[in-house]
Amino acid sequence: MLNNIKVLTTAILAFTFLLVSNTGFSQHGEEHGTTEQHEKEFNPGEMIMGHVGDEYGWHITTFGETHISIPLPIIVYSEHSGFSVFMSSKFHHGHSSYKNFKIASGKDNPNKGKVVEEVNGEEVRPYDISITKNTLSLFISIALILWLFLAVAKGYRKREGQAPKGIQSFIEPLILFVRDDIAKASLGEKKYMKFTPYLLSIFFFIFLNNLLGLVPIFPGGANLTGNIAITMVLAIFTFIITTINGNKNYWVHMVNTPGVPWWLKFPIPLMPFVEILGMFIKPFVLMVRLFANITAGHIVALGFFSLIFLFGEMGGAPAGYGGAIFSVAFTIFLTMLELLVAFIQAYVFTLLSALYFGMATEEHH
Repeated sequence: MLNNIKVLTTAILAFTFLLVSNTGFSQHGEEHGTTEQHEKEFNPGEMIMGHVGDEYGWHITTFGETHISIPLPIIVYSEHSGFSVFMSSKFHHGHSSYKNFKIASGKDNPNKGKVVEEVNGEEVRPYDISITKNTLSLFISIALILWLFLAVAKGYRKREGQAPKGIQSFIEPLILFVRDDIAKASLGEKKYMKFTPYLLSIFFFIFLNNLLGLVPIFPGGANLTGNIAITMVLAIFTFIITTINGNKNYWVHMVNTPGVPWWLKFPIPLMPFVEILGMFIKPFVLMVRLFANITAGHIVALGFFSLIFLFGEMGGAPAGYGGAIFSVAFTIFLTMLELLVAFIQAYVFTLLSALYFGMATEEHH
């Protein structure tokens, strides 16, 4: 265990120093006998939001002036020029346009970071279905989950009746945990099997993407579960399943809550209004909780890394490397904490979904 921690610490230190050396401070340096200062100062806000946000390419690293990134397909439909499909490398990291399309920039531009088309001197947003960084990360995570479960299922078929081995021994405790401690405990013996496939799917999807978000290199590094569109879709799935499976008792309680004094129901039906409103608030809370917790973790970690560059701007490279020691120490601690948070957030989302299903299918006593 101690050796593993040493290896992890060394890897993080090496990655941080590589990051420091490749991201220029506003420092002085000699070039051809002259001393020049970097024109652009480090902006922690732009760096943090650039990492937690989505983009049209997958940036890997930067060596000097060379940007290493994975170009992704730009797929847009414009009312002026029709369908256009090309690679994001045509934009040259946002510094040029292609076929009148470009990535919008500008501090107060509402389309900043999005693909726009220049039409008669104005920026017009086309219909955009491009494969972005988060989209590619979604495909990768789905492929990993399919490979994982198909491999485990194949292992069970080949080793029927035998003790789990290899990847089975790692996955089986998680499957049993979701089945017994979440699905069965929340839904009961009779109904838990109906909802267990969905609960397993969202648990492993969230857990895997939370872990991938902590890996700083490809195929990790995307903030998929910190994207509110992803958490919204997951919450909508839970809402739809809850609503469809709601029995008569569930809807009766929604309209006529038992045990509530009559004066809270007449002349204004206050409690039915609260119950119906709560039906929509529950998935909304699911969406915001996962999005906020995962994004906050990334922002705090990147904030510690930003201290390296800020110290470098104030005192040059020695101060930057000195600050890196403290920043990396805090980041290692935070990363260990984020590993726990990755599991907890998957557990909480799955547990609350199971509880909502249990309330919707509860029989009248």
